[in-house]
Amino acid sequence: MSPILLNTQVMVYLLSESALWGLIFIAFLLSLPMIWRWDFKSSSKEQYSLERRAYLVMTILSIIFIIKFLLLPFFVFTIDKLSDLVPGAMCGAGVISANIYGLKLLFLKLLILFMLLLWIVINHFDLEAKDYPWFRLKLGIFFLIFATVSIELWLDWSYFLHIDIHKSVSCCSALFGQLEGANPLPFGLDTPKLLILFALLYLLIVISTFSKQYWLLLASYILFVFVAYYSVVYFFGTYVYELPTHKCPFCMFQRPYYYVGYLIWGTLFGGVFLGIITTLLKLVLNIESKRLEKVSLVFVSIFVLVCVLYVGVYYIRNGVLL
Repeated sequence: MSPILLNTQVMVYLLSESALWGLIFIAFLLSLPMIWRWDFKSSSKEQYSLERRAYLVMTILSIIFIIKFLLLPFFVFTIDKLSDLVPGAMCGAGVISANIYGLKLLFLKLLILFMLLLWIVINHFDLEAKDYPWFRLKLGIFFLIFATVSIELWLDWSYFLHIDIHKSVSCCSALFGQLEGANPLPFGLDTPKLLILFALLYLLIVISTFSKQYWLLLASYILFVFVAYYSVVYFFGTYVYELPTHKCPFCMFQRPYYYVGYLIWGTLFGGVFLGIITTLLKLVLNIESKRLEKVSLVFVSIFVLVCVLYVGVYYIRNGVLL
């Protein structure tokens, strides 16, 4: 057996993901009869039975969302710990790139969290409406979640099974550094232009939120998460590490940096996910939630504030910028 699979964190993680898949599979089986038999206007015994099943499925999915939410940081923590076993890896960046499955798996995990959050929000408003107007939409999203979680479980096992501890991987400096002078930023942007774009998109999010320009808000959130990723890796992150050559999205999850990566990336993705969901609810279902709008804006604002504070504190302490 691979030494990777014998790692305690990996074993706990894989068993947890496998158990969760079993739970969501049960919910999937319970949901199948609802496709063709659900009729809320009916007062039959069968409809009553289906409604009880629906509540059970809702409970299962709520539990799955909570555990998935906790398992994502645990996954990041696990791959970071594996850097001690994988030659060449200094943090999770090298480990996640150890085979073809890692980055796909990480992206899929973020997508699943987004879909689960979307389902939770729609379910909340569906229950509030009393007559379940979006029940079939919820069901469709759930089936998509089930299919995606099934792929995720396969990728989980494939990823950890194919980590070769005898093969050297690239460290974060090689993965995210400017090799041979090449510009790693998209569209030929330099750092000042990237930061200007970062600030403008954040201001656009604030203005669009208060002016209720939902199409503009949706575009702003989508562009912001893309620009924010590069801004953290190639500018703000260097102030977390206090080293201009250290450009990595994973090292900030480690203890020497007070695990601030969980706060930085958590507020970014949490805010953007909620922001996109809020705009989709308004544009597609005509549901307006001022509370969700405020929460998403608060999350994104915390992300921006933390990033700016690292730069400000470094300048105050040293009198120069990196």
